[in-house]
Parts: sequence; C-alpha cells; structure tokens
Amino acid sequence: MLEARGLVAGYGPSQILFELALDTRAGEVVALLGRNGAGKSTTLKALMGLLPLRAGEVRFQGERIDHLSAYQIARLGLGYVPEDRRIFTGLTVTENLEVGRQPPRARTAAWTPEKAFQLFPNLGRMRDRPGGLMSGGEQQMLTIARTLMGNPRAILLDEPSEGLSPVIVHGIANTITELKREGLSVLLCEQNLHFARAVADRAYIIEKGQIRYSGTMAQLAADPAVREQYLSV
Repeated sequence: MLEARGLVAGYGPSQILFELALDTRAGEVVALLGRNGAGKSTTLKALMGLLPLRAGEVRFQGERIDHLSAYQIARLGLGYVPEDRRIFTGLTVTENLEVGRQPPRARTAAWTPEKAFQLFPNLGRMRDRPGGLMSGGEQQMLTIARTLMGNPRAILLDEPSEGLSPVIVHGIANTITELKREGLSVLLCEQNLHFARAVADRAYIIEKGQIRYSGTMAQLAADPAVREQYLSV
C-alpha cells in the first residue's frame, strides 16, 4: 500500500532522515517507534509531501508520489493526522467534518458524518460545538474523523496517544482496530510501546533518522535487549 525507499530529508542545513526505508501493506497497522527527536514526525511529513525529499522515493498503491504536493497526495487517498491536530477552532464539529469531505472512492469505504459519529459517539453528542471548546481528547477524535471524511485507503497517525487520558487512549486504540477491520492501512508514530502493542501488527524502530529494527510486535515484545537499547528513556 505504502512504500518508502532511501528517504533523505531534513530542515535547512540539518539532515534528519538517512536512507530510510519502510512499507505498510493493505489492511495492516504498522508502528514507527522511537525516542523524542528520532525522526518519526519528519518521516510522516516526508511521506505526505509536507517536507521535500533530498533523495529517495515514495510509492502509494504502486505509484510514485514523491513528486506530488500534499493536497495531491491526499486526493489519492492517503490521509494524515498531525500531532498538533490543527482543527478549525471556530468551526463546529460538523463543519470541521465537512471541510475534510472528498468524493467516494472505488473499493473504499465511504465515510459520512453519521458513520463518523458511530465510530466516535462523543462527537455525535457535540456536533454543534465549536472545535475550540473541546478537550484535547475530543479534538484528537475530531481530527481522525475529519481525515476519514476524505475516504482514505491509508492513514498516517502522528503520536495519537500523546497527552491523552488512559480512557481516551483506550478509545483511540479501539478506533484504530476498527479502521483495520474496515480495510484501512495505518502507519502510526508512537513513543507509547504499550499502546503500539495493542494495535500494531509490525513495528519499525527509528533512531537518528535511520531504521534500526524491523519485526512483528510479538518479536519486539520478546526482545528486551532491543527495547532497552532503542526505546528506554
């Protein structure tokens, strides 16, 4: 579904990604794990066309997309949920969802506000509330729901559990599991290993802009040396 090879990217004179490679298959949840500053968010921005590549290529559904702008990539069906959410605070829940609406896609589940409210019942109870009057957890739900309104085939999730209460984190985990049942591919950046283990099929570990480990979540869970080396604080 999504494949990256040899990604080199950075900001100004600073290089952040060094020949990075990863892939996500159809209907699979993959976690990109690493400490703060390892390059997780930069990787998602590079995949989404928000950060120009200095080298390498990105393929989505077999076609190269690294020459496209972010809005063109979104129109192809790759959704992006940023770490800082970026909802429209002056718009209501329903209006935020309408901003993200795209036409239905062949062989892809079509999302409507009512379907989003079934996935996130809390949003359904506050559909006329301005985004700026919502809690952080509610805003995270809204950001994911708005991305789904674009009828994506794959979603990039940046730190979906960060700063949220355990109850909300549990709900986000259930949401990701439900999206997998819908056939979506999910690539999520995370520091919360417990959360990643609850939702992901496979994991990559990134350190200093390079992939240092790749394996199933079961393999990572059985390898305390790797967790200690790359994930411990």
